[in-house]
Amino acid sequence: MLKDAVDLQSIRKVLVTKLRHHGDVLLASPVFSVLKNHAPHVEVDALVYADTAAMLTGNPAVSRVFGVDRGWKALGWLDQGREEWRLLQQLRSREYDLLIHLSEHPRGAWLARLLGPRYRVAADYPRVRGWWKASFSHLHPLPKNGRRHVVELNLDALRRIGVQPGESERKLCFVPGDEAEREVGRMLAELGLAPGGYIHVHPASRWQFKCWPAEKTAGLIDKLQALGQRVLVTAAPDAEELELVARIRALATTPFADLCGKLTLKQLGAVSRNARLFVGVDSAPMHIASAMQTPVVVLFGPSGEFNWGPWQVAHRVVASDHTCRPCGNDGCG
Repeated sequence: MLKDAVDLQSIRKVLVTKLRHHGDVLLASPVFSVLKNHAPHVEVDALVYADTAAMLTGNPAVSRVFGVDRGWKALGWLDQGREEWRLLQQLRSREYDLLIHLSEHPRGAWLARLLGPRYRVAADYPRVRGWWKASFSHLHPLPKNGRRHVVELNLDALRRIGVQPGESERKLCFVPGDEAEREVGRMLAELGLAPGGYIHVHPASRWQFKCWPAEKTAGLIDKLQALGQRVLVTAAPDAEELELVARIRALATTPFADLCGKLTLKQLGAVSRNARLFVGVDSAPMHIASAMQTPVVVLFGPSGEFNWGPWQVAHRVVASDHTCRPCGNDGCG
């Protein structure tokens, strides 16, 4: 038993901050589940970037989701200041007892000081300054080998305050919602696809260096469909992602079902949930498919599967044997 463990029975409200990208936010979802399981009376709020809020909305363990809009920076310092002040006042009104900060973002240290929760938890990052470390009451060490999965790194914040997550509590949670399920059901019917009757391929990523070449993806789709499997391809409504799919379509010799640029994140989750298999790269859609408990085949190049691989789902990782990987470099070829 830790000498400075936090008695969750004395906690009423918790703020969990994860100011990162979509996949990062989803990989933090077990933190909310574990807190709610160990202290059902506690209200657990989230602070994320506004565009990533869909990763947590509908999660039964999350009470409220607050968003930092990246677009505030374009408003000018006065209007940005007003928005920041409004958010700070909303957070202050919640009177948090516990703050759990799950990244290196300096906002977490400022909130630890400005909100004044009794307990404040973060990782002991080696590169941050002393004032940042002094902002927290509990710091947990980072692994030295760099091969610990991000889900476990997030949960280390709870272990530091004496909360031990059980195996069944560590699953990802993503809730598409009834409306998304109905709309996707309609889309699938229009494409002649039945639930469980297609393979979901999401070949693109906002990070182009993670993507497989278009000709190889096209060849895979052709081989799958030659085996009698229907393939449904998705991509975000992003010019680079749609351009990649256009190249794949031009190279493929068999037509495939296409919902590229037509889905919300919630609808993407419903598409994955109804698929018999997901094929993609290291990206948020892969983590969404994992949360939906759809079997996953994922290709890893410069990024590392030990940190970012499919979580608690049947899967196969396909990675090169280059000795320089994982490196995370963009464009090394």
